[in-house]
Amino acid sequence: MVKKRDKEMNQKTVVVGLSGGVDSSVAAYLLKEQGYHVIGLYMVNWEEEDGSGVCTSEEDYADVRRVADKLEIPYYSVNFARDYLDRVFSYFLREYEAGRTPNPDVLCNREIKFGPFKEYAKSLGADFIATGHYCGISHENGLHFLKKAADRGKDQTYFLNQLSQDQLEGVLFPLQGLQKSEVRAIAEREGLATAKKKDSTGICFIGERNFRKFLQTYLPNKPGKILTVDGKEIGQHIGLMYYTLGQRKGLDIGGQKGDPEGGRWFVVEKDLKNNILYVAHGSEERLYSAACRVSGVNWIPKRPEKEEFRCTAKFRYRQDEQGVSVKIREGDVLVTFDERQRAVTPGQYAVFYDGDNCIGGGVIEEAFDQKE
Repeated sequence: MVKKRDKEMNQKTVVVGLSGGVDSSVAAYLLKEQGYHVIGLYMVNWEEEDGSGVCTSEEDYADVRRVADKLEIPYYSVNFARDYLDRVFSYFLREYEAGRTPNPDVLCNREIKFGPFKEYAKSLGADFIATGHYCGISHENGLHFLKKAADRGKDQTYFLNQLSQDQLEGVLFPLQGLQKSEVRAIAEREGLATAKKKDSTGICFIGERNFRKFLQTYLPNKPGKILTVDGKEIGQHIGLMYYTLGQRKGLDIGGQKGDPEGGRWFVVEKDLKNNILYVAHGSEERLYSAACRVSGVNWIPKRPEKEEFRCTAKFRYRQDEQGVSVKIREGDVLVTFDERQRAVTPGQYAVFYDGDNCIGGGVIEEAFDQKE
């Protein structure tokens, strides 16, 4: 009896961010199996009712309760909606209003999940925090390295590129060595309520809904002209914020007469000053660039010793890594591509890799076709 009590007193406490999905559920299960004292913590980051008047987070929290009860672990809920509005959503709106395409999921990790969440977890007695992200971490000589997951197709280091060393300290990623299929299998074997739950998609707080309708609630439409690259007016756009480089769907300009090349129209430029959307068809040559300028770069675990070096990079989440040359300059970073890249988009993140390590990332400010 004494030995059991001593063991319980020596247990390390891990607070797991339970989202109501299968990944965080299995993360909690694995940590309990490893002997940790596990506490589940559900975050409310967005408060909104659906068409039936039901708060959209209630279903997820119900799944959190079911999983926590099955695992016999305590669980809590904490509301960070105000923090989210101030730290993430306001930025999201400013970027769209400026005609850019932001990635709020990256900011949510830096500003909420590894910020206020981590502080709240400490108040619950956490020695560590953990999430269901597909990525790895190693702690060596006081430095914290962010590493790719074993499941390369699900790897989420892209979304964690802005985390600081303080934020990565005391963090566990239990799924780092598992394939998604293995995670599903564990959840089914253990009878977890989330075993067959569909993965969430889309922007973190918007989810699977009509994006344009959502954005119209917060930003006024500013209609304007749609011009071809040679200046011919062929339609009207509903607001530059609703379009992104390379976009083909939703342009409502099909069937133009005198189109010798054929093919679907796609966005090639947004002229914010004059409120004009430029489109082209046929060759996508205009979408390609040779380099980009990146700001606000966060280096992991620390700034590289060399001002110029080679590595690989991703310019959007669903993309294979590309060979690049990086030059750190005063105030920004110049990234030159080994091969020209399609639709490198301002507002998105350029994320850098050295082998299995994610070494940081920053916001794409502009892309250009001439190498500097």
